[in-house]
Amino acid sequence: MIDVARLIDEGRFSSYQQRLVAAAALLIVLDGADNQLLANAIPAMMRDWNLPRSEFATASAAAPFGMILGGLLGGVLGDRIGRSAALLGSVTGFAALTALVAVVDGLTSLTIVRFLAGIGLGGAMPNAAALTAEFVPQRQRPVAVTLTIVCIPVGGVLAGLVSGAVIPGYGWRTLFAAGGVIPLVLAAICFKMLPESPSFLAGVRARWPELRRTLRRMGHDVEDAATFVDPASGGHAARGSIADLFAPSLRRDTLALIGAFGSCLLAIWMAFLWIPAMLTDPAVGFPQPQASFALSLFNFGGVAGALAGALLIQRIGSRVALLTISALAVACALVMARLPLGPDTWNLVAVMFTVSGALLNAVQATMYALAAHVFPTAIRGTGVGATVAVGRVGNVAASYVGSWALTSGGPPLYFQMWAAAMAVVFLCLAAIRRHIGGSRA
Repeated sequence: MIDVARLIDEGRFSSYQQRLVAAAALLIVLDGADNQLLANAIPAMMRDWNLPRSEFATASAAAPFGMILGGLLGGVLGDRIGRSAALLGSVTGFAALTALVAVVDGLTSLTIVRFLAGIGLGGAMPNAAALTAEFVPQRQRPVAVTLTIVCIPVGGVLAGLVSGAVIPGYGWRTLFAAGGVIPLVLAAICFKMLPESPSFLAGVRARWPELRRTLRRMGHDVEDAATFVDPASGGHAARGSIADLFAPSLRRDTLALIGAFGSCLLAIWMAFLWIPAMLTDPAVGFPQPQASFALSLFNFGGVAGALAGALLIQRIGSRVALLTISALAVACALVMARLPLGPDTWNLVAVMFTVSGALLNAVQATMYALAAHVFPTAIRGTGVGATVAVGRVGNVAASYVGSWALTSGGPPLYFQMWAAAMAVVFLCLAAIRRHIGGSRA
């Protein structure tokens, strides 16, 4: 019998596998862009509907709240029906609902549609992480998973740049219409080209012919009569039990990952949801295009930081790398709390948003690789999905915490909350036992 996981782990990273990772990453670019369209559109919606910023807190929290449910459902579905099927279904769902935002007529309908879109957004990321992890040899896995998840801020960069160009001339409704149609088209293309995870197929005997074809395209010589086993799944197809995440051997790491994801998502989503609104506030004085560009810089820094973080983890391991980056993120946030914000300090503001984006996203994106490392194949989708989904409580809280901080203490209190959140991330990551080892080990 062929051990599929071992065959892939010890094999080469073929051009076919690289194309599969690129396809999964492209879908996450769309996920990241959709996540940040509303943040860029809020200033224009405030003007159109004659509403203050605080009125949008619940609508901003709706998608993150839906992502809690989506992460749980998406992870379990990925373990039961397949990573690829669950990923593409999630993308199709959030794309259709994003297009629907173009015709909403008030906060109530906006909140409902964004909540439903959040279910699809939450289901996409854990399945993309699990699918990528199972396409790639072990030695390249941390970088490959991070390359996929780092496409969230890549999408954010695109959302900021496109929003700055589209909203002033064509309005926010056009932005959401395009943001829904484009992912629908690309998802339809990926339905034809993105195969199922080999490790998942190994546990479903009826799909072994499909597995043989996939392995051959990866460059493995597999006979027609070959049989398969994936030891990580225990030799059977019973998958997706949330209770298994809290078995004695996994309980501590599961809880620590939930805390780390929750606190890091709180910090990052305070940025995603409120940077444009904070900078366009009359007391600060930045114009809409410049405020959207600041959010793009935060995301651009996140791309570079996440890639550097993944390479650092591959070299020295995740414990030292992630704890160091988290500590630097705390220090950077405290510096920003003392930073004067205004058009005359734009260059300094731009640099600090880029640096903070690099540090926060370096931690967030690489934690997906860490979670994929912690959980075995049989519960990998459930493990990544559940820890991220429960951590989305921080994502939801970011809407209210960000609004409260800006109303109560302005930008200084806002950045101090970043620092507090990243301090909790540091403590949670320190508690995890199953960190990724580095090549020097």
